[in-house]
Amino acid sequence: MDTHSLVAIDDLNRHEILDLLDRASYFEKNPNSHLLDGKVVATLFFEPSTRTRLSFETAVNRLGGRVIGFSDASTSSTSKGETLKDTIKMVSNYADLIVMRHFLEGAARYATEVTQVPIVNAGDGANQHPSQTLLDLYSIRKTQGRLEGLTITMVGDLKYGRTVHSLVMAMRHFKPVFNFVSSRELAMPQEYLDLCDELGIEYHVYTDFSPEVINSSDILYMTRVQRERFSDIMEYERVKDLYTLRNDMLADSKPTLRILHPLPRVNEINIDVDDNPKAYYFEQAHNGLFARQAIITACLGINPEK
Repeated sequence: MDTHSLVAIDDLNRHEILDLLDRASYFEKNPNSHLLDGKVVATLFFEPSTRTRLSFETAVNRLGGRVIGFSDASTSSTSKGETLKDTIKMVSNYADLIVMRHFLEGAARYATEVTQVPIVNAGDGANQHPSQTLLDLYSIRKTQGRLEGLTITMVGDLKYGRTVHSLVMAMRHFKPVFNFVSSRELAMPQEYLDLCDELGIEYHVYTDFSPEVINSSDILYMTRVQRERFSDIMEYERVKDLYTLRNDMLADSKPTLRILHPLPRVNEINIDVDDNPKAYYFEQAHNGLFARQAIITACLGINPEK
């Protein structure tokens, strides 16, 4: 069987993305199976995670596989000074696939160079988070009925937010219009603006979270300002509460608008939004189970429909 890693969303072409979304749709209808009977998946989380780790582990369990690993690097031999290379090579002796989150950008790519076991990147620093992107794409397609030609507004931490970086890379295949709303300190990095320019993708940059921007949007993608990415706590305090979505701000938005958030949230979505039918972030998190079942089976070369 063909096995491969998933390190970055830009490793996938349009066809491969759509194939994974179709797989996710299959798993939404058939979440429980024995496709991973006899398989062991290692979850190595060098950085804290709740949703991503539990989602991957649930995906493995519902497919009949077994999970080994750690959720806290201080409980592993890393705390004794073991290198990432040695940890990966050691775990490769026991697992058929490794799901890894690491605080260093490029760690997942490096892991693929020291093992033949497929690696799934569950987030590497402020770089990429491809499984989150696939569940985001699945949520967008499910709620909008398409991926083509949508106006997607990203709000908050666009500098360090790996979810928005990955989403830009993925949506480039589907002719979007982007609105980037952030403070100047947390603006979308220039390399992603350059990519949009290169591909002829329309985008607008705002510091004001205005009604006009909200009302033009098909998808409103809110993000948390990530305290853990700041070395200067004063800078964090200055920008953390600049953009908060309240229910009254949605009064004139499109009926089909859906609000996404990679979670956890802090102050950026008021709880009065939760009961609005346009709020989709909890369903979005649920979709992560199906997207990750799709990723795991694809990386292991398993056809779920055979």
